[in-house]
Amino acid sequence: MTPLPTPLVPTDWLMAHLHDPQVRVLDCRYALSDPLLGRLAYLEGHAPGAIYADLETDLSGPVQPDGAGGRHPLPNPEALAAWLGSVGIGNEMTVVCYDDPRTGQGFYATRAWWLLRWLGHTQVAVLDGGWPAWVQASGTVTLTEPEHAPVTFRPQVQADFVATAADVQARPSGTLLLDARAPARYRGEVEPIDARAGHIPGAVNRDWSGALDEQGHWRPAGDQAARLATGEQPTITYCGSGVSATPNLLARELAGVPLGPDNRLYAGSWSDWISDPERPVATGEGTGTDHQRG
Repeated sequence: MTPLPTPLVPTDWLMAHLHDPQVRVLDCRYALSDPLLGRLAYLEGHAPGAIYADLETDLSGPVQPDGAGGRHPLPNPEALAAWLGSVGIGNEMTVVCYDDPRTGQGFYATRAWWLLRWLGHTQVAVLDGGWPAWVQASGTVTLTEPEHAPVTFRPQVQADFVATAADVQARPSGTLLLDARAPARYRGEVEPIDARAGHIPGAVNRDWSGALDEQGHWRPAGDQAARLATGEQPTITYCGSGVSATPNLLARELAGVPLGPDNRLYAGSWSDWISDPERPVATGEGTGTDHQRG
């Protein structure tokens, strides 16, 4: 297994290891507004050997009729492991994930990163700067889709990476609840996707996009710690459907708090929370001014 330096790798690292038989690359480009956009972008050019990972079909499970689990439920671990094995990713592989933060949606690679970590795979990282950084660095671009021989991936699910709605409701007073969505959605002023607007009572807003700079690169660890302002406190992070929350999870890991019971994802997130009309909803700036609605 080729060791990774951090949860992030620069383009020169990937260039140096691109043809290592133990390295696999996931192209995670996608757009919620146009589900075919990422696949079409991949077909128009991708890093050599990169496997396309579709948010809906590969990185999520089936949506439930009652909305429980949210808009992008976690995939069944065995099903995800089977897909990974089918595209040539085994437990001994090192995996690098990239997307296109230039689109303003640079959180699909971190969704793939988090899912692999959830399955117990530690040798996985996100390409810093994503696809634009690869192109700017004159990385090789190909139209050829890889043909990796199928292998076996054995999952070792890390249950303490995940929080449920019940965990959120019963969280101890010292556990912070972080909402990674845009401030206007958090405050309940707009809701372009889900059926109800607002946030989970007691949550504080930490917009995921602050994890990246204007060029789509990840801000340094110290900046992440200052932005999140969580210190060593345990956190549960959520977003709309468990996708855009993942940059905050990686940011906390950069700041020294690894994934686990102190850095968990509420996987169903807001879309799961509102699937039960009995769960309260809050609006406004934060915990001091929350206006709760049943």
